[in-house]
Amino acid sequence: MATVHVKWLEKLQFVGTDATKHSVVMSSQNRENGTGMSPTQLLLVALGGCTAYDVVNILTKKRQQLTGLEVSVTGEQEPDPPWTYRHIHLSYRLRGRGLSEKAVQDAIELSKNKYCSVGTTLEAAAEITYDYTIKEEA
Repeated sequence: MATVHVKWLEKLQFVGTDATKHSVVMSSQNRENGTGMSPTQLLLVALGGCTAYDVVNILTKKRQQLTGLEVSVTGEQEPDPPWTYRHIHLSYRLRGRGLSEKAVQDAIELSKNKYCSVGTTLEAAAEITYDYTIKEEA
C-alpha cells in the first residue's frame, strides 16, 4: 500500500511528498498562489509519466532503438464542479532508429490495457484515447 503526504504551506500552496521522500509543489493557478502545479494537471502528468515509463521499458525489452519519447496529455473537464475529466488524449512522439510500428503500437496498448495503473484508474471516469508518430533518426 502506498502512502503519500500533503502539507499546507501557506495561502493555497501545498507540498506533496511520496513514500520515497520525493516532493512536488502544488498550488492554485492565480497570481498570488501560482508557484506550483495544479493538482488536476498533476493527475495528467502522472498519467503521462506512467505510460512513458511503460513504453520505454517495453520497447527496450523488445530491443528497439528508441532515442526519444515525448508524451503530451490533453484533458477535457466537465464545465461544472467537480470538473471531472471526461476525455483524455495522449499523443506520443517517438524517435529512434528502425523503430517497428508494430512494436510501438503493442507497447502503447500494453501500457494502456495492462501496466499503467494511473490510466486504468482514470478509465473508470474518462475516455482515454491516443495517437502516435514515429520519427526516424539517422
